[in-house]
Amino acid sequence: MQAIATRVFVISSVAFGAVGTLFFLTLVGDWSETTSEAVFALWGVIGCVVLSSFALSVAGKYLIDKID
Repeated sequence: MQAIATRVFVISSVAFGAVGTLFFLTLVGDWSETTSEAVFALWGVIGCVVLSSFALSVAGKYLIDKID
């Protein structure tokens, strides 16, 4: 049961990173309009990538501890 929950957590973390990145990239229509919108979108992309990679590292540590 824990392995299934961890697998679902990993899949949802990857999905969060992908959907969040696509959301922030499509939020800005024309990248040359304003730099503040582009910076906001880039910060959002960075946030989604960092949060999902942190979640994946936590899941990886959990799986490694369960294997040993």
